[in-house]
Amino acid sequence: MSERQQARRPGGRSARVGAEVHQAVTDLISERGYGNFTVGDVAARAGVADSSIYRRWGRLETLLTDVALTRLNAQSPMPDTGSLAGDLHTYAANVAREITGPDGPALLRLAFALSNNGEEGRRAGDDLRAERTRQLQSMLDRAHDRGEHAPDAFTVLDHILAPMYIRVLFGIVPLAPEYVDGLVDRLL
Repeated sequence: MSERQQARRPGGRSARVGAEVHQAVTDLISERGYGNFTVGDVAARAGVADSSIYRRWGRLETLLTDVALTRLNAQSPMPDTGSLAGDLHTYAANVAREITGPDGPALLRLAFALSNNGEEGRRAGDDLRAERTRQLQSMLDRAHDRGEHAPDAFTVLDHILAPMYIRVLFGIVPLAPEYVDGLVDRLL
């Protein structure tokens, strides 16, 4: 293997194709909205064959769920600062930054649309919600294990995430740090 090939291998072709497909989905959601593009459109935008997408993801809803989860996990990982207050402040700030970023509103609309679009879409939305709730619950369980009083995941959703999501969906942005911190402080 040449030095040039070794230099290009981080993640390899599969990782590059995955990133290109994810970006194509994000771009198409921003431009057209959920439900207004096909696997063929994603493949053409990403420069890959339709069969590559079907082989890797099986169906469009699975791909859309993967895009949403991958972005959420990369941009808004579950923090571990050593305290519930620190974790929630960091998490809320990360979420606010992600959902107001260039692709944030589109991904937020995607998550919403998946949850409300037919049986396959509902399953995909349920998968997305279940995974994110599981991750959030792990953060809350750590706090409980440290002896802190921790709310349940749905309480965090109701008091921190839902108000931010609603503001972004209705165009009431930016989410000022004082506003985001206030959501966490009121919950705690």
